[in-house]
Amino acid sequence: MNNLLRLTPAGIEAPRDADRKASMVVRTQSKGRELIGLEVGANNVRRYFPKDTAEIELELDHLQIQCGLGPDFWRDQPEIHDPRLCAWLKAKHLEGKPGETPTPLAMIPSGKNSFRLQPICRNGRSKTKPAPPPLDEA
Repeated sequence: MNNLLRLTPAGIEAPRDADRKASMVVRTQSKGRELIGLEVGANNVRRYFPKDTAEIELELDHLQIQCGLGPDFWRDQPEIHDPRLCAWLKAKHLEGKPGETPTPLAMIPSGKNSFRLQPICRNGRSKTKPAPPPLDEA
C-alpha cells in the first residue's frame, strides 16, 4: 500500500480513502498569531499511539526530531508542541493567518513511534512555496 502523497500535474494529492488507513490528518495549532504546534485529535491518539509512548519521532523533510508526549496528550489535549516543529511549519509557510482554518497535514506512520509529516491542502495542491528560479550569472 502506498501511503505517500502523490505528485500529479495539478500538484500534490492527499492519500486516497484506501490509503488513509495508514495515515492520519492532523492540523496546525495557533494561539493568536503564534504557531504553537499540532492538534492530533483524540481519535488519532487512540488509533495510532500506544499508551506507554513517552515520545515520538517526527520526520520533517530531512530533519528528524523527537517530541515528548505529556500526560495531557492522553487526557484532554492531544497536541504536540515543539519549537523545532513550529520553525519547520513556519519555514513551509503553514502558519496560516489569524481566523483561518488550521492547515491540515498528513502524519504518516514510518516505524515504531515514528511519523513522517507532510503538508496537504484541500484543493490537492501543496501549501509549500516552490523554490525561486536560479539567478543568472553575469
